[in-house]
Amino acid sequence: MTAPAPAPPVVTGIGVAAPNGFGREEWWRATLAGESGIREISRFDAARYPARLAGEIRDFDPAQHTPGRLLPQTDQVTRLALAVADEALADAAVDPAALPDYAAGVVTASSAGGFEFGQRELEALWSKGGRYVSAYQSFAWFYAVNTGQISIRHGLRGPSGVLVTEQAGGLDAVAQARRQLRKGIRLVVTGGVESALCPWGWVAQLADGRLSTVTDPDRAYLPFSADASGHVAGEGGALLVAEDAAAARERGAETYGTIAGYAATFDPAPGEGGSRLRDAAELALRDARLTPADVDVVFADAAGGTAADRAEAEAISGLFGPNGVPVTVPKTMTGRLSSGGASLDLAAALLSLRDQVIPPTVNVDGPGPGLTLDLVTGKPRPAALRTALVLARGRGGFNAAMVVRAAD
Repeated sequence: MTAPAPAPPVVTGIGVAAPNGFGREEWWRATLAGESGIREISRFDAARYPARLAGEIRDFDPAQHTPGRLLPQTDQVTRLALAVADEALADAAVDPAALPDYAAGVVTASSAGGFEFGQRELEALWSKGGRYVSAYQSFAWFYAVNTGQISIRHGLRGPSGVLVTEQAGGLDAVAQARRQLRKGIRLVVTGGVESALCPWGWVAQLADGRLSTVTDPDRAYLPFSADASGHVAGEGGALLVAEDAAAARERGAETYGTIAGYAATFDPAPGEGGSRLRDAAELALRDARLTPADVDVVFADAAGGTAADRAEAEAISGLFGPNGVPVTVPKTMTGRLSSGGASLDLAAALLSLRDQVIPPTVNVDGPGPGLTLDLVTGKPRPAALRTALVLARGRGGFNAAMVVRAAD
């Protein structure tokens, strides 16, 4: 006899910082309107680099969101993360101080940590000497810095951590939060926020040759298209407030939906087998006790490279059948945000379930030859939505899939 599944955790708060809108509802409005935040980099002079476009957040004033004492201690990525966490907790209408000690934690994902802060301090080291390096460099660059600063700011002293699995990290962090909730924690702030738009970070992203060098913002990132030429990098992401369902119900919290299923796989070494993304999707559905027929929309990883896009398209059409489920890529308006990308897709999936609409994939007319995907392009598509599947792949072979369902 099969044991009953534990009640899935619920999402009660969402915070967002994205290149096409700062704040949850502004970003969602822009996303449904098809407004892109991809443009030429302004943070530094990129004229000498082969790739010069990015999804850059331009309407963020750190001084309006970050306490003055923290400004010299923090990188852009942490200032963004603190603002996003504030929004998520306010949206959840929860006062962390009212919770029992150690009842709430923080689990985030990161791929780069505080790259811009690190570059500045290394420049000081090389040009002036060690005594000119800030003591805050000891933690401001670190992958776990967002988790730590959010925890300190809000007194979240429960189990916490950080996941480093590149683009897959935004889902892996939420999955780790789910594990903590199953162990008895009441609430976890979770997701990913990323920012590495500085020369040092840019060189790191250029190194693997996957960034698009196209200079037209409307043609640079065209996943699943015959004209795909790589991806555009960006900054930002989303943080969610995930709660134990009973605890959320006890305090009368409104919910966006449930985290119903999750799985992760790892690709074999090149030449030793193909992508295991489909395995991750199948395992996530099994974890949610659902079938492919239950899925109403897929938020694709959409790497933007011909081979990677084909592998994902084959995984989706192999699982759901040719053109078997609507597929969307709202990150065509933001670029790929490393650890922040999948959590932003997760936020989009939950808001799609709330509003019963699928956001569009912009600048792509349709899938390329041989790709049998029902790609939502041009404008939002109203639909009856109950279940969404979010896919993510991180460089190095990480695959993650998460199933979210509408609130009852």
